[in-house]
This record gives sequence, structure tokens and C-alpha cells, in this order.
Amino acid sequence: MTLYQLLTEGTKKLDKAGVPEARTDAQRLLLEAFQTDMVHFLMSRTEQLPREPAAVSAVSAYQAMIEKRCHRVPVQHILGSQEFMGLTFLVNRHVLIPRQDTETLVEQVLKEQPCQDRQGKRLLDLCTGSGCIAISLMVKGGFEDVTATDLSEDALAVAGENAYRLLQPGSRLKLCRGDLFQALKPGSKFDILVSNPPYIPTSEIGGLQPEVREHEPVMALDGSTDGKEFYRRIAGEAKEWLNPGAALYLEIGYDQGEAVCQLLEQNGFNHIEVIKDLPGLDRVIRADFVQH
Repeated sequence: MTLYQLLTEGTKKLDKAGVPEARTDAQRLLLEAFQTDMVHFLMSRTEQLPREPAAVSAVSAYQAMIEKRCHRVPVQHILGSQEFMGLTFLVNRHVLIPRQDTETLVEQVLKEQPCQDRQGKRLLDLCTGSGCIAISLMVKGGFEDVTATDLSEDALAVAGENAYRLLQPGSRLKLCRGDLFQALKPGSKFDILVSNPPYIPTSEIGGLQPEVREHEPVMALDGSTDGKEFYRRIAGEAKEWLNPGAALYLEIGYDQGEAVCQLLEQNGFNHIEVIKDLPGLDRVIRADFVQH
């Protein structure tokens, strides 16, 4: 048995199970099982594997991972992690898997907020999940005073573990449990608000890929009947928690730009702009809060 034969066998099984990008996933799982990289795989892919315990164990681990993937368990859950903004975040069934789409939001904040001002600004991340947005902004952007909220205690546990692994000791990331702003202490004020809230209409949940529908938390996906419930709440309640001149950044669904812009405008926000992601789809809305 060779690495190449294992890869071919795994790819065929995943393809038969209807897994998208079967070869890519089989390859990623193979490299993980054998604790190797693409360069070493290419150098040794046609060599017979030794009959030693370590190699036998790696083959068994790989085949077990392929079996899980055939049942549409996400690769990220099998491996327990996902890359986001160049950082490795722990993930499990309690949090959304960080996606490249969401990097658009982080990059927009870093683009707009001057480096010299970041340390003095208070940042709030609603629906933090794995903590990928808040932690990335602290690591990559130097934000020091960050509060992240989530209704799920299990999600906050994941965010806490990621913070422990990725942030410097003494970093000021406050994790608060509650429903949006209800998690905050009365009188709290922030200069930047970011959020990737649930925004998929309830009726569309059942049509999502099995990896999402069956293995990611519905709480983090379901945006109620029209997918805009959380945007209505954030737009209507945010002003109480923002300092004059504060900036707001929201991830949105590709077809929600116009509606969310209207919600923000109706609630007194201005300088509203829709930012597209790499594929050219509407992905983030930014707006300013000016107190009249």
C-alpha cells in the first residue's frame, strides 16, 4: 500500500458519497493522518508504506476520517480546526466554521480604522461563536479592549479556548453570555460594533448542504422568517450602546444589502456602504453612528 493508493481509494469513497471536492478533502485528511505535508507526500507517494505500528496506525486513522467524511461530517470538525485570517481556530459542532467570506469584514475594519487609534477604541463583537472575528482583530489589528457576546455557553467555551491559545497573556477580551446587547452591563459604550449574526431564512435551513444543516448550530444560522430579524434588532438597539462617531460592520447574505441598508438608515445611521467579497457578492455593510 502506498500513500497514492490511499489517496485514490479515499477519493473514490468520498466521491461515491457525494462529497464535494472529494480529492481535496481526501488529501487534507491523508496529510493530517500521516502528519506530513504536500512536499513530502509528493516525494514518497509511490513508496510502499512500512509495516511498522506508526504507519499501520496512520492508515487506520485516515480510513476512519474518510468514513466520517462520507457521512458528511465537515473536514473542519474531523480535524478540529479551521484557518481564518492566517490563524488556526479550534472548532466543533457548537460554533459556525469560520469562512473566508467573513474575512471581508475583518479586513474592512483593519482598512478603515487607523492603526494609531485602535488601542484606545472599545470594540464589541455580537454573536462571536468561535471568536474568530474578535480574536483576529486583536491579533492582526492591535485592538486591546474587546467584548464578545454569544447566547450559547458552549460557543463561548470554544471562544475562550481560542483566546487562550491565540492571545497574549493579559489580553483584554471579555466574553459575555446573553442575547445580543442583553449580555452587556448597562451603560457600556463602544466605538466599533462588528457582527456576523444568523441571517438564513428559516425555510432555507433544510436545503443547506448536509455539512451545514446537520453539523453546524442552527442557532447560529437561523435568521427567522425572512433572515433579517437580527439586523432589525441590531439596527434598532445599537444606538444605546455606541459612542458618537462609532462605526458598525455587519456580515450579510448576498441578497440582503438593500434591505439592511434601509434598516440602518431608518435608525439614524449614515455613510452606509455595501462591501463585496472576493467573488464579487455583497458581503459586509458598514455604517457610522452620528448622535444628533
